Amino acid sequence: MSKIKVLFVCMGNICRSPTAEGVFVQLLKDKGTTDRFQIDSAGTHAYHIGKQPDSRSQETARQRGIDLSFIRARQFNNSDFDNFDHILAMDEDNLTILKNACPPEHQHKVKLFLEYAPHLGRSDVPDPYYGGQDGFNHVFDLVTDASESFYNSVIK
Repeated sequence: MSKIKVLFVCMGNICRSPTAEGVFVQLLKDKGTTDRFQIDSAGTHAYHIGKQPDSRSQETARQRGIDLSFIRARQFNNSDFDNFDHILAMDEDNLTILKNACPPEHQHKVKLFLEYAPHLGRSDVPDPYYGGQDGFNHVFDLVTDASESFYNSVIK
C-alpha cells in the first residue's frame, strides 16, 4: 500500500505549516495510522531554511502536548509537485504562488488547507508572526480542526 503524501505550505515554514505538520503527525499517532502517511512542510520563501519553528509556535504546541522541535524549515521545491499527493497552502497568497508554479498535471493536488474545514467560515490560516500569543493559539485551533477534517476526507 502506498503512503498518502501530504505537504503543508506557508511563507517561511516556521509558524503555520510546521504547526500543521506537528498537529497532523500527532493526529496520525493518536489514530494509529502513521504508517499510512508521509508528512512534511515547506515555505514558499527561503527566509528561514534549516531553522526550527518559531519559539512561540513550539511553545503553543508544547502546551498542547505536541513536539515541533524535530521540524526544520525548508523551501518548497518544484519536485514537491511530483512527490506529494496533497499540497496544502495556509493562505491565498501562498496558494497563488504554488498554483503559478504548478504544472497542469498536478494542479488538482494544490489546495487551501481550510477548504477541508468550510464550517470555520474562512479560507486563510492567518500568519501569527507579527502578533501576540493569541494569534498562535488561533492558528493552532484552526489547524487542529482542519487536520481532523482533512484526515477524514482522505482516510479509507
